[in-house]
Order: sequence, then C-alpha cells, then structure tokens
Amino acid sequence: MKKAFKFILNTIPRPILIRLSIVVRPVLAFMLKGSRFTDPIDGKSFSMFLPYGYGTQRNNVLSPSTLSLERHRLLWLYLQNETDFFTSETKKKVLHFAPEQEFYKRFKKQPNIEYTTTDLLSPLADVKADICNLPFEDNSYDIIFCNHVLEHIPDDTKAMQELYRVLKPGGMGIFQIPQDLSRATTFSDDSIVDQKERAKIFGQYDHIRVYGRDYFDKLRNIGFKVIEEDYTNKIAPELVEKYCLAKGEIIPVCFK
Repeated sequence: MKKAFKFILNTIPRPILIRLSIVVRPVLAFMLKGSRFTDPIDGKSFSMFLPYGYGTQRNNVLSPSTLSLERHRLLWLYLQNETDFFTSETKKKVLHFAPEQEFYKRFKKQPNIEYTTTDLLSPLADVKADICNLPFEDNSYDIIFCNHVLEHIPDDTKAMQELYRVLKPGGMGIFQIPQDLSRATTFSDDSIVDQKERAKIFGQYDHIRVYGRDYFDKLRNIGFKVIEEDYTNKIAPELVEKYCLAKGEIIPVCFK
C-alpha cells in the first residue's frame, strides 16, 4: 500500500502537493508514521518523507510534519549544535527575510530573541521592505537569516551590501542559496524569458541566476568573513540519511 501511495505522490505536481500537504498534514503524518526517517525540527519519525522538486522530484525530501526541506533541517541542526541561538541568555535581535513556515512559529516563541520578519510580499512579514533598500538603521541586528532569497534579486550585490549594513559588528548572517558547486562562476542570462526554459536552466522559473563556487568570494568582497560550513561532513552518515539531508550542502555562515 505504501508503494502505491508513494507512486501517487510522485505523480502529483509540486504546487498541488504543497497545498495538499498543508491541508492534510495530520493525515499524511499518521499514514506515514514509522521509524526510518526523523525530522530533527520536531523529532517526529516516519516511514518515508514526501517527494519534492521542480521538474524531476526528489524522493524523501519534504517532512510530513513540519514541511521542512533538506536545507531547513540542516540549518536547524547547525543552529542547535554549533551556536547558542536557542540557549543564549543574552537577548539577541534577529532579522529573518521571507520567513519559512517551519521556523516562523518556533522562532516567534523564543524568549531569548527579539524577532523581526521582513519581505515584500509574505503575509508573515512584520515589515514590508525591499531587500535592496531596507528601512533599518546601520548595525541593528545580531543575527540575520536570508535563505533562498538572493537568487531572486536582480541586484544581489546591493542586497548583500544592505545585509552587511544592518548587521551588527560581530553579528552572524546565514545566507543559504541554491548552488551548483560544480560551477566555478555564477551563471545568469536575462535573455531567457520563457518560464519553462528558465525553470530548466535555473532550477525555478523565478530564479535570476545559478550560483557557483564564487558566491562565497562575492560575500567576502562585500566585507563579510565567510565560513563555508560543510556541515553534513560533521554529522554521522547514518544521521545524514535518517534526517534526509543533502550530503555536501554548504551553509554560508557570515560574520561582520
């Protein structure tokens, strides 16, 4: 029965799958309950995760409970194990761009952070703002999360400069992006306007570029000290599989 269920899931278009996942999340979590895979964000375990992706879908990617993807679970583990984000006794100011559903309510409840969300369109945003022209004072935030945003921004240099400007000296920013590590340099082509062609080349129809390994140096040129954190190499292989992480994904951890 589970094989048939998996086949059906793989045939559902991605946007519809996401909407169904949100609506019937409790049912999915019950049907897929098991012990093979675990979502570290809420600790719940399942026999399988849901498929996900544009075009060719990846199996065991979308958590049935939190709807987290590989990158979200990896970031959660990094914050939990390598930082004092959840445990700091000193209250920190946090700015979160385009807040992800799996983080939003959890971060909002944390007593040790002053949490501000921002985006142009997201209904979760406390402040509606353009990342290239932020309404915040210089040196305002201890921590900034800006994940899977910059690939949508035409002038990503200006956006990075604004991130640097509003981060406090000594502050930490995490700026995850979809990245092709086989590419030495970032690729973009404004002449490609067909949405299907853009999705094929850039991974998503509304992406502006495919970042290469030079992404980290671009951040350094803005002024950030960048740690290219290959965190899956610090996690036991059996846990990488159990948490359904993407082996080799780099977390760009930036400091001012």
